[in-house]
Amino acid sequence: MPTILEKIAEIEAEMARTQRNKATANHLGILKARLAKLRRELIQPKGGGGASGEGFDVAKTGDARVGFVGFPSVGKSTLLTNLAGVYSEVAAYEFTTLTTVPGVIRYKGAKIQLLDLPGIIEGAKDGKGRGRQVIAVARTCSLIFIVLDVLKPLEHKKILEKELEGFGIRLNKKPPNIHYKKKDKGGINLTCAVPQSQLDLDSVRSILSEYRVHNADVTLRCDATADDLIDVVEGNRIYIPCIYLLNKIDQITIEELDIIYRIPHAVPISAHHKWNFDDLLEKMWNYLSLVRIYTKPKGQLPDYATPVVLHQGHSSVEDLCNNIHKSIMKEFKYALVWGSSVKHNPQSVGKEHVLNDEDVVQIVKK
Repeated sequence: MPTILEKIAEIEAEMARTQRNKATANHLGILKARLAKLRRELIQPKGGGGASGEGFDVAKTGDARVGFVGFPSVGKSTLLTNLAGVYSEVAAYEFTTLTTVPGVIRYKGAKIQLLDLPGIIEGAKDGKGRGRQVIAVARTCSLIFIVLDVLKPLEHKKILEKELEGFGIRLNKKPPNIHYKKKDKGGINLTCAVPQSQLDLDSVRSILSEYRVHNADVTLRCDATADDLIDVVEGNRIYIPCIYLLNKIDQITIEELDIIYRIPHAVPISAHHKWNFDDLLEKMWNYLSLVRIYTKPKGQLPDYATPVVLHQGHSSVEDLCNNIHKSIMKEFKYALVWGSSVKHNPQSVGKEHVLNDEDVVQIVKK
């Protein structure tokens, strides 16, 4: 009986052998769906929950969580030590950090938890090393820092991306605009809102039949690929922003640094010399897309020292009230808002009003 890993290797080999053209598109779609199902079994084995890794389940604190992912010895621990002042063991040999080391920094009034994760080796998604637990922690982060060594080839970037993708983490991507709903009868209905270059009714049918789905409504509102459809059907994909930190820039020339600056989503730094940390923190703030709200008690000045930090997309007045205390909404009458989200200051708004960064809010109760 072949193991899951052997089955995965077999399918990957078959996909590599298959020529890509219109005639083989359906066949490749089926293979991709099989591969996704096997990968899911690897991450979540059928026999209930596995034992959790010692030291990996770190309590979530602060307003956001940033995970450092990278190969062993690229300077993750040095970076955490210099950013957060937390001592994570540093040495010149590989695999120094064996469990998750947490640290917290305060930036622009928000508390941000930093996690130094152990080094990932190639094949982590197939269960090698401590990779599975590392990437399970990475799935809970609001932002991922992929730490790369400038002196090592950029192949490492591709390998790490592939490992994270194998665990259902999609970096710097938006969820595909595909509506998928199972039903009891009526076959597969496909509606295309935009012209499709890769998927048609046959390929959608063949991918869904791999999941034993024979009756469903599928609406494609973007030019989707087979992978996009599989992501939506699997339903366990996580979309996380990611910044590539190119460490050890103190060992390269200015000309090389100019080239490095052109890489998208990347920040060159030197963890040892603390170079370019302000640029890194500013980019981190932009990618986390946090919204700071200052509360104002009646007849007093706003509390600028400790803002309530919300996430963009969940920054309505109701979200603010629930963040402070669950009971506030029961007595909520209206809120007075000063800031960029209103036309005049102060403006009275209801619970649906969406707040912008650095708005001042006074809640009026019944």
